[in-house]
Amino acid sequence: MKVALFSDTFPPEINGVATATNTLFQALKAQGHTVYVVTTNPYSNQTTFQNNVLRVPGITLKRIYNYKLAGFINLKARKVIKKMNLDLIHVQTEAGIGIMGRLIASKYHIPLVYTYHTMYYDYTYYVTKGAFDQTAKSLVKKFSKIMCDTSAEFTTPSYKTKDSLRSYGVNKYINVVPNGIDLSRFEEDRIDKNFIADFKKKYNLENKYILLSLGRVAKEKSIDVIINGYSEYLKTNPSLDTVLLIVGDGPCREELEQQCKNLNIEKNCIFVGKVPYEQVPFFYYMADLYLAASVTETQGLTFIESIASKTLVLCRFDENLQEVIEDGKTGFFFKDNKTFVEKLLFIMNMKEEDRKKIIEYAYERNKRYSMETFASRMEEVYNRALKKFW
Repeated sequence: MKVALFSDTFPPEINGVATATNTLFQALKAQGHTVYVVTTNPYSNQTTFQNNVLRVPGITLKRIYNYKLAGFINLKARKVIKKMNLDLIHVQTEAGIGIMGRLIASKYHIPLVYTYHTMYYDYTYYVTKGAFDQTAKSLVKKFSKIMCDTSAEFTTPSYKTKDSLRSYGVNKYINVVPNGIDLSRFEEDRIDKNFIADFKKKYNLENKYILLSLGRVAKEKSIDVIINGYSEYLKTNPSLDTVLLIVGDGPCREELEQQCKNLNIEKNCIFVGKVPYEQVPFFYYMADLYLAASVTETQGLTFIESIASKTLVLCRFDENLQEVIEDGKTGFFFKDNKTFVEKLLFIMNMKEEDRKKIIEYAYERNKRYSMETFASRMEEVYNRALKKFW
C-alpha cells in the first residue's frame, strides 16, 4: 500500500502529534508499506523531498509554539505528490498541510483517513485570549464535526475523545486507535549513561530525588499545579534532597519561573528548556518520578514513555488517563495539593519490592502501545477506507 501522512508538525519538533506521526511512519514501513510524509519545513524556505519526507515552507506562528503554517497550494509539492501514485492519504492535522491533503484526496479520488489528535475545545484561549471564548468553542465543535464527517474513515486516540466528538454531533463510526510509540527508544541499553552522569554532576543532582515534568511549557499542561503541589510538599519536607526538573519550552516558561520565585522554591526547580528529540529518553531514566497535571490530553504519550523507561508516574486524575494509568497498580493519581503531597510521600517511602512490582506490571501493560500493534490497527482502518472506493 502506498500511503502519505499529511501533518503540519513532524520531528525535529517535539509534541504528541509529531511523535505519533513519526511512529506511524516507521511502523507502516516496517510492515512493508511504501510510506511518505508531507509536512512543514523548519530548516529552510524551500520545498525539499528526502528520505520519503516532503517538506513545504511556511510562516511561523509565534503565538502557537512557533509552529509552521504552510500554504495548502504549493505547485512543486503537488507535482511530487502526484508521482507518488498514492493509494491512501492520512491527514493528521487540520491547517495548511491538512487542507492540502484533503484537496489532493478530493482531486485524485483517493481515500482519506483523518485522525482527530487534539481537543481544540481546550485550546481556544490561544486565539481568543478570553474574548468571545464560548463562541469560539461552539465553532470548534462544528468544525470538528465537519472534519470527521468529510473523511472516508477517521480515528481518535481515546474513548474520552470519542465521547466528546459524539457530544459535538458526530454520528459516523469512530475508530478508537491509541497512538503507539517506539518502545525500543526507551530500552536501557540505548540510554547514554554518560550523558546522565554529566548532567547530574553539572546540576549537583547526584544524591537528589528527581521529579520530572516533560513537555510543552504551556497553559494547558498545568505545570503551575505541579509547582504549587511541590511547594506544599516542601513546606513540611524542606529537604534539599528533592528537585523538580522542568524539561521543555513554551509560552508559560517566564510566568512559571516567576511562580517558583514567588513561592521561594526556585532553588529546588530547574528549568532545563528544550532538549533534542533523541535526548528525551535520558530524562525519563534520570528521574525517580514523572509528574503531570494536564487534563487536556487525548491519550497521554508522555505517560507511556515514562512507563517504557520504568519510571513511576504521578498525575492529576483525568478520565482520559484511566486507559493508561490504573491508580496504585501502574501509576498514581492525585486530585489537589493535599493528595499530591500524600501520594508523593507515599511513593517516596515505598518499599523497593513494591516499587518494582508496580513498575514491572506497568511495563508489561505498556506493550499494548507498541509500534506493531499501532500499525496493525491502523491497517484495519485503511482497508475499510479503501473498500469504500472500490
